[in-house]
Amino acid sequence: MVIFTVLGGCGAWPAAGQACSGYVVEAEGFRVFIDPGYATLPRLLERMRADEVDAVLVTHGHPDHCADLNPLLRARALADVPAPVLPVYAPPGALDAVLALDNRRMLAGSFVAHDLTPGVPYGIGPFRLDAFDLPHHVPNAGLRLSAGGRVIAYTGDTGPSAELVALAAGADLLVAEATYPERVPEEDARYLSSALDAGRTASSAGVARLLLTHLWPDTPSEPALAAAAKSYGGDLSVASAGTTVRLA
Repeated sequence: MVIFTVLGGCGAWPAAGQACSGYVVEAEGFRVFIDPGYATLPRLLERMRADEVDAVLVTHGHPDHCADLNPLLRARALADVPAPVLPVYAPPGALDAVLALDNRRMLAGSFVAHDLTPGVPYGIGPFRLDAFDLPHHVPNAGLRLSAGGRVIAYTGDTGPSAELVALAAGADLLVAEATYPERVPEEDARYLSSALDAGRTASSAGVARLLLTHLWPDTPSEPALAAAAKSYGGDLSVASAGTTVRLA
């Protein structure tokens, strides 16, 4: 079984009582923390200890997707018994700013960084990871995780791209950025998506379930759901903290 859990789904900043992008994917007891954005670590620690995270994946370097990597590494490196070295996968350069928050000596030995390269498969515990180069304001890696015959695809933040259908093809779950319900403002149209866009991708890719995420903080979910439903007729919901999807 593959278990996907939402820690947070706000875009840009965490609304009151919420968290930004952050997800945990589990299979065979192996736990992957995806996009440790603002305020996600406290929610993670409600479910597991910091040293129980086996790997971290970061789609891109914006802080609403990676800021809480810093306290996660602190919690592991400064523990009475330091945790094992944590593998962290991200596009080249995406971690530079968050890793610069601390003296390198303090976190030395707590992690090892791996650059994500599109077209190169990675073995991470029981998972196969494939990365896709998707358009955003900074380099962004779409993630396709496979284990036990199940597939989870996650867009990170992205504008329109032919690669999206390949990323999501036949996925059991597509987690798709949907910052706006139907129309992305012109200045961001190349770099962000709407719920309507996400629905079109899910329909074209034949995914079994669509989870909309990265909605603008303090906005209702109903307009996003209605927009996605115009182009996608499958299982549809919005990522909220505590949402769990079990793929057996």
